[in-house]
Amino acid sequence: MPDTMQIDEDILSRNLKGPIESVDPSEAALFEHNLHHEVFRRLRHEDPVHFLPDSPFGPYWSITKFNDIVTVDSNHKVFSSEPSIVIGDPTDNFQPPMFIAMDQPKHDVQRRAAQPAVAPSQLSELEALIRERVCNILDSLPVGETFNWVDEVSIELTTQMLATLFDFPFEDRHKLPFWSDVATTSDAVGVKGADMEWRMKHLTECLEYFSRLWVERANQPQKFDFISLLAHNDETRHMIDDPMELLGNLMLLIVGGNDTTRNSISGGVYFLNKHPEEYAKLKADPSLIPNMVSEIIRYQTPLAHMRRIALEDFELGGKTIRKGDKVVMWYCSGNRDEEVIEQPDEFRIDRERARHHVSFGFGIHRCMGNRVAEMQLRILWEEILARFDRIELVGEPVRVSSNFVTGYTELPVRLHPKT
Repeated sequence: MPDTMQIDEDILSRNLKGPIESVDPSEAALFEHNLHHEVFRRLRHEDPVHFLPDSPFGPYWSITKFNDIVTVDSNHKVFSSEPSIVIGDPTDNFQPPMFIAMDQPKHDVQRRAAQPAVAPSQLSELEALIRERVCNILDSLPVGETFNWVDEVSIELTTQMLATLFDFPFEDRHKLPFWSDVATTSDAVGVKGADMEWRMKHLTECLEYFSRLWVERANQPQKFDFISLLAHNDETRHMIDDPMELLGNLMLLIVGGNDTTRNSISGGVYFLNKHPEEYAKLKADPSLIPNMVSEIIRYQTPLAHMRRIALEDFELGGKTIRKGDKVVMWYCSGNRDEEVIEQPDEFRIDRERARHHVSFGFGIHRCMGNRVAEMQLRILWEEILARFDRIELVGEPVRVSSNFVTGYTELPVRLHPKT
């Protein structure tokens, strides 16, 4: 068996000490072992608009600085999100269309149909429900025993929230995070050995389940869950007749409502333990929670990148991006850009302008549910501080092997109650 750590060191050495033109930040092992920040720091300093002519994902540009990312992300007329938002294309050519990977006008039509489920007017109604569920989850945790925070809190809370947004049968809610993991387990994001036949099997099950829900909702009065909204909207109600487009949008809404928030929930516990002075600051002043939430989302950057295709030649950073080129915006690098964010490698819960980050994207594709995500994190930390003196990290996390989802599968912790 090869020595995994040696392989990772080889990858890191090649990217930090090899010629700049051969740097490939898309190596999933860099993210799995939290080594990617060093590579992006080198690119920002030496070649911020970086072209790699050959990689496992083909030739692509890496955009690594905050303002350059905003330029690309905001210019949907030059940089297309079709046919995909991730760096690679799946080897089995299974690429269901979804509105985040569409251009105008179709993107706007489908996004507008689903958006009322997470509109500001819905947040006040959701807040009481989220708080009730947070309290139930926290009150059920084993105090003084080691457990996996990812499973017991991060996944459980976001799963319950997702079940609400879909009005999904609560007894089957654990299907949702499973399907989310299936959707993001792909060779297109660097997951080596991904079983694409297994992936297809379970995504087909997801489609069949939601198709039944769609038919039920279409024959009931409209409500404000995702499926009901899409099934009743004049411009999307025929999506049921295009199973791949329906599946693509299900994958988008499930991953968008689950993976990103759950990994910020885990990341917050990890960061506070690694920065005990910040944890002390939080306990002394709980009013810092909303600001801390933004800092967690910046520091974690739940989705590492988004990709675009250039529709015409474009000058950026003294380089010419050619029509047809693949362009990858590395959000995780933009969030550590020293020219825009003061001492970005420091985790500061009282950081000024903490919401000034690129984790949610910009332009027409900006994260639709960002306010719901922030609200879940805020309520969770309010209730944590009301119950526990601290959440102690008792081992190192196990991270996801992916260049897209920056997440955790294990975070061993122990709770210390307030005395």
